[in-house]
Amino acid sequence: MTATTLPSKHDWRSFAPLGVAALFFVILFAQPFTSLAHDWWTDPDAGHGLLLFPLALWLGWRAGRTPSPTPQPVLGLVVIVGAVALRYLGGLAAELFTQRAAMLGAFCGVIVYFLGLAQIRKWWLPLGLVALSIPLPAVILGSLALPLQFKASQLGAHMLASRHVPVALTGNVIHLPGRDLFVTEACSGLHSLTALISLGVLAGGLWLATVWGRAILVLAAIPVAMLLNGIRIFLTGFLVFFVDPKLAEGFLHLSEGWAIFVVAFVILAGFAWVLHYLERRRGRHTA
Repeated sequence: MTATTLPSKHDWRSFAPLGVAALFFVILFAQPFTSLAHDWWTDPDAGHGLLLFPLALWLGWRAGRTPSPTPQPVLGLVVIVGAVALRYLGGLAAELFTQRAAMLGAFCGVIVYFLGLAQIRKWWLPLGLVALSIPLPAVILGSLALPLQFKASQLGAHMLASRHVPVALTGNVIHLPGRDLFVTEACSGLHSLTALISLGVLAGGLWLATVWGRAILVLAAIPVAMLLNGIRIFLTGFLVFFVDPKLAEGFLHLSEGWAIFVVAFVILAGFAWVLHYLERRRGRHTA
């Protein structure tokens, strides 16, 4: 038999500050986190958080801690105080995004306090995925969605005209003979753009080694999402004009959106492969 060694008083004291920090973190941010989890579960526009958050936890666990942590209590405390102040102001204004951003900021402050900035750099990918899982405020979403609606409508109408389909465009409404296609906010491509940017950050963090490669991959998600969303609108108008107006709605329309997203993901993966190849070639030349 072997005797079990109980932790010494020094061991318990070393864990006490972390326990106190965890307790206060739960008290301050339980409500923002539960509301965020509720949005992930009930809001289709925020559903990507159900994938990103567990993935971020796994990536953080896989990355582990830095070999030689260098705590920075002063800097960490400054970040924590700023995050708590932001949490208080967000609570006064009943603004969920601010409270959720403060939660992430406070978590980063705790990491800096106990482990240092090196741990933030080591966990940049999981922390970035958590940030992307926080839905943007409705005001920002609305201001982004409208220009995307217009751009998607213009692309779709131009493609339809190139195939000799009689079309007229008024804002985000595409007029076809006997049928009008209204490009709604859901069809603006904003949601697919958010998902593709998240995939770009994930793929860049896992497959690419340079900052420039990761930046190019994330930026490539923007034109890919816009172009393929225009193609989706074109296909909808084409089927409505030549086949059946009912094809603009229902299961077929939804499955068309999923198919376009899969194509966008394949294109983005192709970009990642090309950038990885260029990184390797550049590494050989500089070696």
